Amino acid sequence: MSRKPVKAAVRTLQKTRTAARGALLWGYEQRLAREVGSHGKLPRHLGLILDGNRRFARAAGMQREVGHSFGAEKAHEVLQWCLELGIPAATIWVLSTDNASRDPEEIAHILKLLEQEARKLATDPRIHSNGVRVRAIGQHDQFPPTVLDALRELEQKTAHYQGMRLNIAVGYGGREEIVDAVKAHLQTQAQAGASLSEVAAALQPEHISAHLYTADTPDPDFIIRTSGEIRLSGFMLWQSVYSEYYFCDVYWPGFRRVDFLRALRDFQGRDRRFGK
Repeated sequence: MSRKPVKAAVRTLQKTRTAARGALLWGYEQRLAREVGSHGKLPRHLGLILDGNRRFARAAGMQREVGHSFGAEKAHEVLQWCLELGIPAATIWVLSTDNASRDPEEIAHILKLLEQEARKLATDPRIHSNGVRVRAIGQHDQFPPTVLDALRELEQKTAHYQGMRLNIAVGYGGREEIVDAVKAHLQTQAQAGASLSEVAAALQPEHISAHLYTADTPDPDFIIRTSGEIRLSGFMLWQSVYSEYYFCDVYWPGFRRVDFLRALRDFQGRDRRFGK
């Protein structure tokens, strides 16, 4: 008996099973979307730590640069999900100050991607039709001029919008942000004629908060980190004091809408006590 009919039957069965699993997942995703949408409780400010690009590429047998490219495409998808749900603000962490010690070729690729994605966002119809205000936060002094130009153009084109706030944390570190905020406060007080002892005596937490990169955005209610790492790594250290956290095992490029909805459903089931 020929094996060809058997192999064909096996392939047909595998395709049928794959289609069935896909249909089940789609149905589950739709149910999750209804649950999350009907609950009404969504983060006012969502923080996203985009982790696992390199490991995703390695697991798939690809070069690490491909992982970063897939990660950039995933960020566009997640932006769409946020817009569909009406989440008012999101901060995505793309590149940390600690990443500066990586291979220069990898950093150059990430910065080139950043430039390309900034230019793409500057003309993205979703950004303009939804009035999304985009800003790059972090320390950018060492970025190439072309990257700075692209970020500046994106910020200028969206500066007047009053819709969703999208912060792109790049060249960002939580400790560096706090140091920058303290410096800014000291400079402001010095220009007003206050002495160092007077500034120290009057210093309050809100004085630091007023000079953070995200000073005009509510503190994040909810922070999601992908890749299975259970730590913040310095992400929004000051602002996250009362944030809820969610750690997802999937690498960032593989982050699915169903994973996103599960995280939000988990957030909706929590009782936030703000330290009380």
